Amino acid sequence: MSSPTSSPTTTVITNIATLVTNDPSLGDGSPLGLIQDAAVVIDGDRIAWTGESSKAPATDNRVDAGGRAVIPGFVDSHSHLVFAGDRTQEFNARMSGRPYSAGGIRTTVAATRAAGDEELERNLTRYLAEALRQGTTTMETKSGYGLTVEDESRALRIASRHTDEVTYMGAHIVSPDYADDPAAYVALVTGDMLNACAPYARWIDVFCEKGAFDGDQARAILTAGRAAGLHPRIHANQLSYGPGVQLAVELDAAGADHCTHLTDADVDALANSRTVATLLPGAEFSTRAEWPNARRLLDAGVTVALSTDCNPGSSFTSSVPFCIALAVRDMGMAPDEAVWSATAGGARALRREDVGRLTPGAYADLVLLDAPSHVHLAYRPGVPLVTGVWRRGRGPAPSRV
Repeated sequence: MSSPTSSPTTTVITNIATLVTNDPSLGDGSPLGLIQDAAVVIDGDRIAWTGESSKAPATDNRVDAGGRAVIPGFVDSHSHLVFAGDRTQEFNARMSGRPYSAGGIRTTVAATRAAGDEELERNLTRYLAEALRQGTTTMETKSGYGLTVEDESRALRIASRHTDEVTYMGAHIVSPDYADDPAAYVALVTGDMLNACAPYARWIDVFCEKGAFDGDQARAILTAGRAAGLHPRIHANQLSYGPGVQLAVELDAAGADHCTHLTDADVDALANSRTVATLLPGAEFSTRAEWPNARRLLDAGVTVALSTDCNPGSSFTSSVPFCIALAVRDMGMAPDEAVWSATAGGARALRREDVGRLTPGAYADLVLLDAPSHVHLAYRPGVPLVTGVWRRGRGPAPSRV
C-alpha cells in the first residue's frame, strides 16, 4: 500500500476493443478519435497516455477491458436536482390523456420550500449517484425550485458541496409570491437574491419563454449575473419561437438549451458563435412535444450537446444513454454524433477542456461499456451497458500487475 506522501499509482486499462478519445488527431481521424485494440493509462486523477495496447507503457496496475469499448464519462450540462417531492400524478395524467390542474413547477416549489436541508441533500446525492452509475462523471445542476432568497441560496449551497457546475436560476418562473408584480420579482432576482446566491454558483440561467420571462427581463437578469461574476446560459426557444437564442448569442452564453423552435436566423446565429445548442430529448419524450431538429443544427455547423434535463416535472431521467438513443432515433443524429454531443459537446457547453475527452492531461473520467462499440448505446436502447465507471481516476479496483 502506498504511503500518503508517495506519488499516485498508475493504471493501464488494456484490451479495449474501441476507445473513444474525442481527439481527431488520434486513431481513425474522426471527431471521436477512435482507436482500435487500445489502451489508456491513468496517473492519479488524470489521463497520462492513450494508444494501441501493444505500445502501452509499464504501470503499477492493470485492468483488462475484455474486448469492450471505453468512452469518456458523460458530461451532463443541464439538470435540476435540488428539489423535493415528485409529480407522478401530473405525468400519469398527461400520458393517459386526462386533464390535470395541479401547479406544475409551483408544486415542486412548494415541496422544496417545505423540505429540510437534509432531505434536499439526500435527494441530490441520490440522483448524482444514479447518474454516475449510468456513466455521468460531470453534472451541472441548478436552483430554481425555491424562488426566495433563503431557498435559492440554500439550494446552491447544498449543490456546491457536490459539483463544481452550479447554476443560479432564481429566474425559473416568476415566484408565486410575486404573481401580481413580476417587475418586483425581477428586481429581487437581480438584487438581494443574486447577492446571496453568487458565492455558490458559476453560472446564471433564465427561462426565456412566454409565461416565464420575456427577452427584456431575461437580458436584465443575465446582465446582472454577468456583472456579479456569473456566466450566462439560457433556456431558449423550448415551447415557442422567441428571443432566447438571439439573446444567448448576444451575451456569449455558454449554452442555449432546448432549441426546439428555431428560425433560420437563430440557426445562423448559433453557427457563428461559441454558444452551444444543448438538446434535451428527455423533455420531449416526457411531454410528447415536438423533437428538436438536431440534423438541421449539425448541418449548419452548430456545436450540439446532449443532456438529460433531469427534473421532477418534464424529464425525470438521469440516463444519458437513454437520451443518446432518443437523439439517434428521433432527432436525426448519427450514433457517433450523439456520443460526441453527450461527452465533448457537454464539455463545450460548460466551457471545459479537462472533461469529455480521453487525452493526456484530461481528467481520468472513463466509462467501460459491456459492448465492443459505442454504437451499442443507440443500437441496444434501454440495456444497462455501463459496466464500469472511473471518475477522477477512481473506479473499479485494478488487479496488481
